[in-house]
Amino acid sequence: MTDNSAGHDTGLRWSKSSFSDDSDSNECVEVAATPATVHVRDSKNPEGPRLAFAVDRWADFVAYASRR
Repeated sequence: MTDNSAGHDTGLRWSKSSFSDDSDSNECVEVAATPATVHVRDSKNPEGPRLAFAVDRWADFVAYASRR
């Protein structure tokens, strides 16, 4: 599901992975979780488009990515 409502979610608390390299903080995605969704955005363009996933779909993705 795509969420194109940039700027309309000021209540979200965005965070980056603990694996992010602080020397170049612009090469990372950021996530913000709510009880029903996980939002993902590009740290280089925080006001741009973002994605929103159902929590169970995000968990499936993380499990898949961790095996790669």
